[in-house]
Amino acid sequence: MATPPPPVNLWTVLSESKRIINAHSRHFLALSVLFLLPNSFCIALYPSVSRLITPSDNQPPRADPDYKTTVLLLTAYVVIITVFNLLAIGSIVYSVFQGFYGRPVKFISAMKSSFASFFPLLATLITTNSIVLGIFLVLGFYGFLLKTLIEIIIPGLEISFLAFLVIVMIISSIIVIKFQLDWYLSWIIVVVESVWGLTPLKRSKSLTKGMKIASLSIIFFFAIAQLPLWWINNAAASIPIENGRFWTIVYFVFQIVIASAFLMFSMLYHLAATTVMYVYCKVHHGEVDSERNYVSLPFDDDGKVQHLVSVAHNNV
Repeated sequence: MATPPPPVNLWTVLSESKRIINAHSRHFLALSVLFLLPNSFCIALYPSVSRLITPSDNQPPRADPDYKTTVLLLTAYVVIITVFNLLAIGSIVYSVFQGFYGRPVKFISAMKSSFASFFPLLATLITTNSIVLGIFLVLGFYGFLLKTLIEIIIPGLEISFLAFLVIVMIISSIIVIKFQLDWYLSWIIVVVESVWGLTPLKRSKSLTKGMKIASLSIIFFFAIAQLPLWWINNAAASIPIENGRFWTIVYFVFQIVIASAFLMFSMLYHLAATTVMYVYCKVHHGEVDSERNYVSLPFDDDGKVQHLVSVAHNNV
């Protein structure tokens, strides 16, 4: 009788992700420098650049900020982050998926996957953002109607607009978080299964059934790892430095380099963990085909993944 597979939890996923990345460290380092480093660099640099063109309260009076420059900077920031993020997803997800099954992980193939998946990923991104925007608009509209109706029914009652806005934002955020958990695997599905739009969203919701606790633990783990770093970076960018030009430059460069490096590796492991989670979800639902049942992973000494996949096949 087959031994039950190990439970899928945060530690299992992170261990498998680390094993895959370590087995192809130069490959993933190259992809990270190529696609994730520009992303993390922009995230680390943006607060400091924004501070230079936006006057603060403790600065002496000066001319009004150049809103055109601010808008152009924000637009360039969003475009760069989006483009490099989608390219990173296409290449790293493909490589982790190949590496999980012990298949050859080649740089050229990863690059091909990166560009082939770009527009499907972009279409899926537009779809998800449209749904999220629609949720906020619908809830805001019906909330405003309800507010107006209550004020008509109860004369003299005036509901604070701020309170109304906070309630709508809280309800919308809860719904969006629920959807984001359902759609957690959608980016992986776009790359691996070559689908886009609403299809990966529905597919992700189906795969995450019964695996939401593990998925949520991964989301919280990387949020806890990344959010404080972003907060510290933003806070550091707003600290005035009065020790001279040389030390100002040194401090600025040190801050950018450290923040960029941490963010780059955090993004890499998050993508790897999500890809591994996708495989475990397929195994959980018995969707592993015969080609992948008894694969030998050269970097897995205990055979845990091989055993897990074969057990899932026995339950089909």
